[in-house]
Amino acid sequence: MSLTISTLPSLCRGLMGSVLLLAGWLPNAMAEGERWYLQTSAYTRHFSPDPEHNNRQRLIGLEREDAGGWLWGGATFRNSFDQRSVYAYGGKAWRHDDWPVYAKLSAGLLHGYRGEYRDKIPLNRFGVAPAVIPAVGYGLGPVGVEAVLLGANAMMINVGYGFR
Repeated sequence: MSLTISTLPSLCRGLMGSVLLLAGWLPNAMAEGERWYLQTSAYTRHFSPDPEHNNRQRLIGLEREDAGGWLWGGATFRNSFDQRSVYAYGGKAWRHDDWPVYAKLSAGLLHGYRGEYRDKIPLNRFGVAPAVIPAVGYGLGPVGVEAVLLGANAMMINVGYGFR
């Protein structure tokens, strides 16, 4: 298979599928300090509200973090215009030794902004765009809450559960 512009959207869907497949296979191969994190969106606020904005993202994400804080994962969600979208990413989490707070930065590929909304995210000319997403979180045991900044457009609160 050759990589062309028309194959990029299916490549993103395949990458998301691979993340979910690995979720079932890798837990037994995990080292000490590594974990999986399953999360969903609880609240979204657009900074410049528009009647056509969707504020219920219905996000489901799965992420793996190693003992050094390096992470990779994928998420599927409804974007601001109610289109099914996916985000496949890698990144890093920085955890505090004494307090249950952390910062996270992920970067990856975003697919799902189509049709008249294609240009609502930068560099999305071919249906797949790069994305960099910062977050801050609070974890109490396996439960976590994250505030996620979605560019200059919105903020989302996610809740999740970490497991080995």
